[in-house]
Amino acid sequence: MSLHLYNSLTRRVEAFSPADPARTTMYVCGPTVYNYVHIGNGRGPVVFGVLADLLRRRFGTLAYARNITDVDDKINAAAAEQGVPISVIADRFTAAYREDMAALGVAPPDLEPAATAHIPQIIEMISTLVERGHAYAAEGHVLFAVDRFEGYGKLSRRELEDMLAGARIEVAPYKKNPGDFVLWKPSSDALPGWESPWGRGRPGWHIECSAMAAAHLGDTIDIHAGGVDLQFPHHENEVAQSECAHGGKPFARFWLHNGMLNFDGAKMSKSVGNIARIHDLVREHPPEALRYALLSAHYRGPLDWSDALIEQSVRTLDRLYGTLRDLADYQVEPTIPASVENALDDDLNTPKALSEIAALASQARSILANSGSSPGTAERAELANLKADLLGAGRVLGLLQQDPAAWFARGASGEDDARIQALVDARVAAKQARDFARADAIRDELAAEGIVLEDTPQGVRWSRRA
Repeated sequence: MSLHLYNSLTRRVEAFSPADPARTTMYVCGPTVYNYVHIGNGRGPVVFGVLADLLRRRFGTLAYARNITDVDDKINAAAAEQGVPISVIADRFTAAYREDMAALGVAPPDLEPAATAHIPQIIEMISTLVERGHAYAAEGHVLFAVDRFEGYGKLSRRELEDMLAGARIEVAPYKKNPGDFVLWKPSSDALPGWESPWGRGRPGWHIECSAMAAAHLGDTIDIHAGGVDLQFPHHENEVAQSECAHGGKPFARFWLHNGMLNFDGAKMSKSVGNIARIHDLVREHPPEALRYALLSAHYRGPLDWSDALIEQSVRTLDRLYGTLRDLADYQVEPTIPASVENALDDDLNTPKALSEIAALASQARSILANSGSSPGTAERAELANLKADLLGAGRVLGLLQQDPAAWFARGASGEDDARIQALVDARVAAKQARDFARADAIRDELAAEGIVLEDTPQGVRWSRRA
């Protein structure tokens, strides 16, 4: 089947193909780098990274941009508190973000524009909006006039009057309309700033993404993606200022929004204080299990995050890697099963793709169990095909690419692995000698260390519990 994606702009699933067959373009909103990001911030990069690979397979060349917001009031506050330039804070947490994404198996985007490197483009876009009557200067600020854009609200499907009613609390006196939003704001000597036609200042958040997207991907991009919490006001404002600056050209043909992570029934956010930082989680759990968990629910819906979800993801990967370990003798090249590609073509249905992977592993384990230690020619051919499909299916989701031994080691030393294997062997020998008390004592000792034993036709396998 062809690739179909849910377009938030039209509220329906549509067949996707790039406007320019020679160049597919995608922009994903990146982080504001003032602190470590939480696991909810990892969902978009993981899911849309899978989409980026799928787009490359379907259409060839892809220009994929994910920005860095490196000037922001939160960064300014952190820099002032520590008495350092904003670049010190931004550089530190940009590096931390890249490290966290790499741990989750997220490949770098093709383009990673930073806001501070695009101040000239931002000023130029604001100037165009002012010249065309879509923005106005007031008391050192430049504001976008929402009533000058008839399409305002078309992405979030909100009526202008409703949006204005929600904006009337503490309205700045220099605004002509409560819903007008800032494109440029003045900076005191204590704040970072750049010279502009409206005085020394700094850009508003929304204009940064519009300017960076235009600079690298053109006036109209194929796909703009991000969290559903950004749909309003951030993405709505991007649409307004971009289309007004570009003479009415559509800003993005497709809008994709991933759902939020919930923790104990509440949306995970720094303001609520219920965050689980990726920086910490990747040190406490196998990062691949975190990635699996993020892919376990459809990207458009919410995802209930919990320790139980992580544990379940670890156990699932244990079974999958255990299957690959039992197929170690089969040397194959990965192949992508049609069932997995079809699932991803259906609006990135990663839960369906994961269920297809589970079915492949189950089929392989069934053949191994029924054929014992000496599968016939037909069984061996089928097992080889199943392993190739497992590896290929895992690759498109960023899973199952480790050596099984590395997965089960969980970072333990070789000496520790040898010690555990010796205990497992001793337990097997004790059972064969009918010394069941000794066998039970070894089993209990291993269980206390978090070692899980599994009887297979190939012998006893062991793994570490998360």
